[in-house]
Amino acid sequence: MFNNSSKILFLAMMIIGSLITITANSWLAAWMGLEINLLSFIPLMSDTNNLKSTEAALKCFLTQALASIVLLFSVILLMLNINLNYEINLSFISLMILSTLLLKSGGAPFHFWFPNLMEGLTWMNSILLMTWQKMAPLMLISYLNLKNFLLITVILSVIVGAI
Repeated sequence: MFNNSSKILFLAMMIIGSLITITANSWLAAWMGLEINLLSFIPLMSDTNNLKSTEAALKCFLTQALASIVLLFSVILLMLNINLNYEINLSFISLMILSTLLLKSGGAPFHFWFPNLMEGLTWMNSILLMTWQKMAPLMLISYLNLKNFLLITVILSVIVGAI
């Protein structure tokens, strides 16, 4: 894994991106840290000799990019905050943020991309994807106040994991 200096650089940037996300004071800064985390993990995944790892990197990028777009849209809606019915819209925006964070972390209702991605990765990249890449979105999920929806997500994760 650490056979050249560029991999060490991308690994360091991935760690920095996660730390930016975890220590962020705003949702926009957390989004920026998630993007740094993603864009430094993609080169770590890609291997020029293995066609499956290139396919996995593309799948990961497309799925994470979709989640990032929706997360940025939700954060912008949250920052604008010019709605007529504040309580309903705030809970809807929080639900959108939770859904995108679950998509980024590969949570149970939004895990469709995760098993296909794991097929094309090496063991070291699989470990990074299943541990380090989940740390920042799960920390952001803990900031949200949607206990009921999160409980449904946990139950779905347990059921899908058991099957």
